[in-house]
Amino acid sequence: MQTFTTVEELGTVVGQHLGYSRWHTITQQHIDGFADATDDHQWIHVDPRRAAGGPFGTPIAHGFLTLSLLSALLWQIYSVEEAELTVNYGLDRVRFPAPVPVRSEVRAGARLLSLERHETHAQARFAVTVEIRGHDKPACVAEWITRLNRRT
Repeated sequence: MQTFTTVEELGTVVGQHLGYSRWHTITQQHIDGFADATDDHQWIHVDPRRAAGGPFGTPIAHGFLTLSLLSALLWQIYSVEEAELTVNYGLDRVRFPAPVPVRSEVRAGARLLSLERHETHAQARFAVTVEIRGHDKPACVAEWITRLNRRT
């Protein structure tokens, strides 16, 4: 993990790849919990028997489950000590090129695309790629925008 003391220090690595998170295993329990939280119980996610005969041969994670892991995975890549609070501001160009089969391991990599400084916060834009161990295609690619609120 890269730790930056200030937002200004983070700004010195614009354009650079910041590293990778740890590998995270996607379990059927994660998938079922996400299905319950979002009320999306499509059989390709939550019915292992039926999914075994489906197009992927096994249950797959919801694309939005993969996307929702970005917060936890990015915390493993970088931090800014002076940021009291970091919040999601939005996403651009989100794509899910490959399904994530149950029991797969995923990790995120991030490159800092830009950093805008404002009086009370900074806004960072990252290119994030979620990889699946052993697969050529990524599970998710996105531009993620976060706001880092400074301590007052």
